[in-house]
Amino acid sequence: MKHVKKKSLFEDFFEHRSFLIMQYTNGDLTKREFLQKNFDYFALRNAKPYIKVDSYEKGMYNYQYYNVMAKYYRSLAIDVRNTKKHTRYYGYYLNLTNKYYHLKDKSVLSILKLQNFENTVSYYVKCESKSLRNELYEIVLEDKKEAIFHSKAPWLLNILKNENIFEDEMKTSIIDQYINEKYY
Repeated sequence: MKHVKKKSLFEDFFEHRSFLIMQYTNGDLTKREFLQKNFDYFALRNAKPYIKVDSYEKGMYNYQYYNVMAKYYRSLAIDVRNTKKHTRYYGYYLNLTNKYYHLKDKSVLSILKLQNFENTVSYYVKCESKSLRNELYEIVLEDKKEAIFHSKAPWLLNILKNENIFEDEMKTSIIDQYINEKYY
């Protein structure tokens, strides 16, 4: 009888993440489908983020978790914006969105600290969205696969500038199609 080695949580997570990125890149998934499949991944596992982030893997897991939750609640807010439930749920969903985006940004900082801010570049990205223009910046870990983060947080931008890893110029995002595709 042959024993099959069970994948570790992180092997499964990174493999699933890369598979979804490939499907999106190949045009097999829309951005909304990509986000839904990421949400489903965490929901099916009843996943929770790590309290202590002491490895790159935990940081990426938390980043993905918080990013997916933020986008999920943002889409719910947009869905109820023009309904009778608007006043009750819209603000609630937006508050959750902002909470998860903040936690996502804290996860990025944890990862950057684990990297000692090395092999990292960051810069503003060109955006079609007027609300993101001159606000959204990209952070790339050059020595890690698919480690591309985005934020608008001024406090994180200040840290990037203090660490001398922010290039004060506008560039096309490495994942330009993704950041410029609407999902709602």
